[in-house]
Amino acid sequence: MIDWKSVKRIHLIGVAGTGMGSFAGMLKAAGYQVTGSDENVYPPMSTQLERWGIEAMTPYAAANLDRARPDLVVVGNVVRSVNAEAAAVRERGLPHVSFPAALGELFIGPRHGVVVVGTHGKTTTSAMMGFVLHHAGRDPSFLVGGVTRDFDSNFRLGSGPHFVVEGDEYDTAYFDKGPKFLHYRPRTAIFTSCELDHADIYRDEAHYESAFERFADLLPPDGFLATCAAYESVRRISARARCRIETYGVDVAGADWEARGLSLGPDGARFTLVRRGAPLAEVHLPVGGAHNVENALGVAAAATALGLSPAEIAAGLGAFHGVRRRQEVRGTAGGVTVIDDFAHHPRAVKKTLAAVRGSFPGARMLAAFEPRSNTSRRNLHQADYSDPATWSGAAEVFILRPAPTDRVPEAERLDVDAVVRALAAHGLPARVFDAVDPLVEAIAADARPGDVAVAMSNGAFGGIWGKLLARVGR
Repeated sequence: MIDWKSVKRIHLIGVAGTGMGSFAGMLKAAGYQVTGSDENVYPPMSTQLERWGIEAMTPYAAANLDRARPDLVVVGNVVRSVNAEAAAVRERGLPHVSFPAALGELFIGPRHGVVVVGTHGKTTTSAMMGFVLHHAGRDPSFLVGGVTRDFDSNFRLGSGPHFVVEGDEYDTAYFDKGPKFLHYRPRTAIFTSCELDHADIYRDEAHYESAFERFADLLPPDGFLATCAAYESVRRISARARCRIETYGVDVAGADWEARGLSLGPDGARFTLVRRGAPLAEVHLPVGGAHNVENALGVAAAATALGLSPAEIAAGLGAFHGVRRRQEVRGTAGGVTVIDDFAHHPRAVKKTLAAVRGSFPGARMLAAFEPRSNTSRRNLHQADYSDPATWSGAAEVFILRPAPTDRVPEAERLDVDAVVRALAAHGLPARVFDAVDPLVEAIAADARPGDVAVAMSNGAFGGIWGKLLARVGR
């Protein structure tokens, strides 16, 4: 049993990850003495840790524990049981927990937990929720999975009563294979979407949905759940919750929250915020795309449940600048605009391209895609990636062939050559490349002034954005 009140020195194994590194920063800001270790520590996280005054030791080793002398060890979910440092923690009997368990105990538990869950839109919705509360003077804390443009950070430690967190359904640690979000003690929640993802963990749709069913069961009777009505699965799972539920959706008949008179343009989205038929406020949302309007409706529902007025909500949405790597313009060179997006699921690809079309009306779009996640590397969505509707609006598609990995059996791998052939057969030019540099050359050869190149990946994509800007700039 951990005596949390006596904990003063905390050591994080796997500190260089985005979530763990940010948690280390939050612990430091809360007054704990913090150290960490990782196999490799490099920018930008190494720079952040140094700025926060957190020592990051490398590589993993039992000796790191002698230097850190921790009261508590937090183990990241990338760390396996055979890790030398993790093994030393067990051998020495040191108190240790997962990152989600520590976050729930030390930060969310003492506050009102506002948890955003779902397959898509978690990062933007949680960042938006945190910002709207901040803009209304509620001084919230938050931890999200991306760097917010308004705070230039993915965490904030405020003095207000609310803690907003992105609730990930991925597994927690080598000693806890349950979803992370089960540790987050929700009182208010937003459920954005639900369709099979993380195929390396969940064997089928029912298994995947069971994680969200367990989350819905956590909500207390006096809690609140904003449910996206666009997904039958979300409505069905939400019905399990014992708390009050309100639905939201764009062009979804019967939803409690809707966006009337929606118009999308280069300056974002404009609409009338409506609840159960009653107009509440006129909203200008600077971040584009119908999917972000949907996210905003979920935020409006949850913010109302937390006591914010329609005017406060509209003002907060109007000042929100989004999250990096979500339709982020990396630059323009030679008249070609290069956009970076985190999309790595066919529905996310489709929505991203639709949003870019709205923000750049009339522009020719060149779509580049790296199937990098464990799910996108699999043939689970072979038919969706082969459907031209997924790439709607793109003039040409450029796909980076994923490197073979033993994490995805050969029989289960996405056949990118078949994807390209299927798209070409439907009249959509598509090509596959074995490396980023020739892919960049191909886009640059096709691009002309006024075009928009959209590069989508949940990873670094070989630095495609900078390379493409340099190439078209020449």
